[in-house]
Amino acid sequence: MKRSLRRIGAWPVAVKVPLVVAVLMVAISAVLSNQILVRLSQTQQRHLEQLASAYLDGLSSSLVPYVLRDDIWEIFDQLDRSRERYAGLSAVYTIVAGQDGSILAASDPHEFPSQEPVPEALSERFVGTNTLVLAEDEGRAFVRRPLSYQDRPIGAIYAEIDIQALLAERRQVLLTLIATNAALTLVFAGFGYLAVRRMVRPIDILAAHLERGRGGRIEPVPRAQIGPKNSEFGRLFRRYNALVRALSERETLAARLAEEERMGSLGRLASGMAHEINNPLGGMFNAIDTMERHNDNPLVRNSSLQILKRGLVGIRDVVRATLVTYKAGGETTRLRARDLDDLRALIQPEVGRRRLTLEWRNDLPDDFTLAAGPVRQAVLNLLLNACAASPVGGRVCLEAGARDGELVIEITDQGPGIPPEVASIMNATKADPPPPMHGTGLGAWMVNRLVRQLGGAVHATQLPAGGTLVRIAVSTEGNKGLRHVA
Repeated sequence: MKRSLRRIGAWPVAVKVPLVVAVLMVAISAVLSNQILVRLSQTQQRHLEQLASAYLDGLSSSLVPYVLRDDIWEIFDQLDRSRERYAGLSAVYTIVAGQDGSILAASDPHEFPSQEPVPEALSERFVGTNTLVLAEDEGRAFVRRPLSYQDRPIGAIYAEIDIQALLAERRQVLLTLIATNAALTLVFAGFGYLAVRRMVRPIDILAAHLERGRGGRIEPVPRAQIGPKNSEFGRLFRRYNALVRALSERETLAARLAEEERMGSLGRLASGMAHEINNPLGGMFNAIDTMERHNDNPLVRNSSLQILKRGLVGIRDVVRATLVTYKAGGETTRLRARDLDDLRALIQPEVGRRRLTLEWRNDLPDDFTLAAGPVRQAVLNLLLNACAASPVGGRVCLEAGARDGELVIEITDQGPGIPPEVASIMNATKADPPPPMHGTGLGAWMVNRLVRQLGGAVHATQLPAGGTLVRIAVSTEGNKGLRHVA
């Protein structure tokens, strides 16, 4: 029963409302039809009683003298005359009985011969003072009128009346009511269906826009579909469009802030990168000068070529790591262990400038289905913050690996600890937390946004001995990569 109700509850409104209208119409028509038929039956019975009473009154007044004298022939004569006077009554037969219950005369003497007792089946129909009995299943009515003279009973009149015409009239009324109510029910149900379809059409439009918004950018409702300005749905659509505009502005702002944060990180690395590239360049120029002077010495030439090769490899690694991290467009390649190792080249100038100790444990396998770009960007942001927070000569640690179907990356530093307001931004549990309205916490918001859009979570805590631990955990089971990342 509950399952059936749940299935009915899942029907569309355009079906349920007309169905309710049809059910109500059937219920109302059933009640009204029953009332009409009851009133019709009462009216027919009252008219039958009046007509039968008039028939019996006239017949009894003319029969009393003949019953007193047992004048059977005159009784027959009166019965024959009554047929003509009361032809509309449709009497099947009429019996006149004496005081002893025997038949004096009948309109059908062959069926009811004189001097025979009144049939028990007929006399037993009347109980007490009841003078009219309806047998609708037989299409008959039975009436009885006692005959008396000076308050002394002298006999009785029995009659059987054909009421088939009355019952046929009642059936005709019933069929007319059923046909009329069925037609009205269909008309009102159809009208209800069309009316509800028209009323819920704006809801269908809104549902279609929301469904399209699940797979991409949310679009506003076109002006032509909004309808009258002061209607309920007109106001709803305008508010929905205002929400869409606000979300679009928020997405644009988020994309701009993400780009600014990325470019800000690049600016923080620029001076260190110049130093990182200038050092091998200086060595390479010295090697070239040495080769120009002592090109005929094989040992000097080979040593200089090795210096040139190491310098070029170092410059290549720094440039490649920078391009992979900051190139325009989304990163769609799968995450590999070397994608994190490349970040060491980017933060090495910052590590060297602050004379930090960098502990690097990267145990990532090369079979992740995660996008490399957002993971690199989030980890680079956290490493730069850890280097900036740690004191000169301190230690920064990165540990990455796969645990129970998850990518887990932990970064620790020896700084004063993450401020509570920044930690709340980084630990936000909303699917897409709003960006901070001030500069503080923008990097934390960016990390949270990148990781949560990968389907993961970020948790930053302050260590008891000082410093901050930031843990990134992203499930690798069924992960399809990054969507809607600025």
